[in-house]
Amino acid sequence: MKPENIIEQVIQIATKAGQEIRDIYLKGNFEREVKSDNTPVTSADLAANEIICSQLAQLTPDIPILSEESADIDFSERGQWQRYWLVDPLDGTGEFIAGSGDFSVIIALVEHNRPIVGVVYAPMTEVCYYAIAGLGAYKRDSEKEVRIKTKQVPATQSEKLCIAVSRRQDPKSVLKLFNNSKHCELVVLGGAALKSCLVAEGRADCYVRLGPTGEWDTGAAQIIVEEAGGSIMDITLQPLSYNERETLENPNFIVVGTPSLPWDELLIN
Repeated sequence: MKPENIIEQVIQIATKAGQEIRDIYLKGNFEREVKSDNTPVTSADLAANEIICSQLAQLTPDIPILSEESADIDFSERGQWQRYWLVDPLDGTGEFIAGSGDFSVIIALVEHNRPIVGVVYAPMTEVCYYAIAGLGAYKRDSEKEVRIKTKQVPATQSEKLCIAVSRRQDPKSVLKLFNNSKHCELVVLGGAALKSCLVAEGRADCYVRLGPTGEWDTGAAQIIVEEAGGSIMDITLQPLSYNERETLENPNFIVVGTPSLPWDELLIN
């Protein structure tokens, strides 16, 4: 199976799940619970998860699925997987509950512990970002599709770094990571994947995430960012890993548009 032969079906699955989330969001009639890890989950998360998992199972019945909402698969089993789907049916549940509209559907295909396909669909804007390893990253809306590239900043560039940050994060906690925060400006947006996509399309130079996230939050974004010319690393500038540990929790990480910049000097060690 070549990923390029099924990418349109995967985009359709993400879109269908996104349309269900949008309908629930606009009606404002949803149930909310708190999971054992103290993170929220809504009936929209669960409805989207059912759509995605059932349709991926039909599309590729031989490929297992690891979703945030059904992640209780022992490492002894999933550690044997050579290829699997990695899904976050609703990235930005807090934004969904708060009514900001900044949330997305995330689907990634991981092969040999590296994302090779990524789809990020934003229901409220109906914008889709996607990428396939070796074939580039793209942004699609109702009018057009364009190939996207990160903003490549020369090492001698004196302009301020544009940093994407969360609506729910104290900007000072991010700025204190940089040696010269006076040369940073912030762009605020909800949803981890959408902020990564800001970097991928060159609208931000980097995105720093402090606090808990799961591998499903970064899988699709990683291949989109990489195919656009950027990189996702932990705060010590080491690559993120996928399905190589008992835990599925990510470390704090940074998404950069220009990997060649001296990030080890820009960041406080």
